[in-house]
Amino acid sequence: MSTRIAFLKGHGTENDFVIVPDPENALDLSPATVAALCDRRAGIGGDGVLHVVRSAAHPEAAGMASRAEWFMDYRNGDGSVAEMCGNGVRVFARYLQHAGHVPEGDLTIATRAGVKTVHIAKDGDVTVGMGSARLPEGAVTVSVGERSWPARNVNMGNPHAVAFVDDLAHAGDLRTQPPFSPAAAYPDGVNIEFVIDRGPRHVAMRVHERGSGETRSCGTGACAVAVAAARRDGTDPAVTGSPATYTVDVPGGRLVITELPDGEIEMTGPAVIVAEGEIDAEWLENTAR
Repeated sequence: MSTRIAFLKGHGTENDFVIVPDPENALDLSPATVAALCDRRAGIGGDGVLHVVRSAAHPEAAGMASRAEWFMDYRNGDGSVAEMCGNGVRVFARYLQHAGHVPEGDLTIATRAGVKTVHIAKDGDVTVGMGSARLPEGAVTVSVGERSWPARNVNMGNPHAVAFVDDLAHAGDLRTQPPFSPAAAYPDGVNIEFVIDRGPRHVAMRVHERGSGETRSCGTGACAVAVAAARRDGTDPAVTGSPATYTVDVPGGRLVITELPDGEIEMTGPAVIVAEGEIDAEWLENTAR
């Protein structure tokens, strides 16, 4: 192993990531190593790690290599593996452009939730085709203190519980995951969004992301919120035949979510690379012990 390992830091609406380029999948990023990288005091700091690997070099992505050259091996801030991260895909695409691997325009990225289509616009925004939402049946409830709310179960490749509330402060501190029931609805944990209305097709949200705590933004969460709001508002595109676009304000900025009549969901927002440097390989090795 070399004495230095390259990294970058990026964010999408302040959902921030440590980016580790590793085209041939040569690095062993254990959960402990990922957690150390994401530590905001003793490491670099981030909500998660974007491990950049060629699809053909990763056993989980080799089957997608003919459709997408690059695989986003995404890890949560606590080191756990995640299926998908919407803001992460945008930042991943921005990194590929920054590194000269792709130009502006269209590309595909492999994720554990499948191959995602991406468009890098000249104005800097990145649009990601997020696939379609699944809406599992069954009532779900989330709670904070003595308050409880019904929540919409929305799966965007990862699980979400969307609760509409009167005040975002009712979500509490969101450092730990709010209780939910029934437990069987989310056997592997869940991302929980608390949502208020700000105007016609305009909402604001806070989110607890499983494995990361409260984050400044969550792309799949914003998509889940837009889907839940469309169903609540009677603007389901599959029923109306017209796209439904919602503006979703997050603590770190603003995302625009459009659901098309065929179910495809597009998310548009910024993605920024803010720094790059080198990690000491000895420190990285020691984190796994």
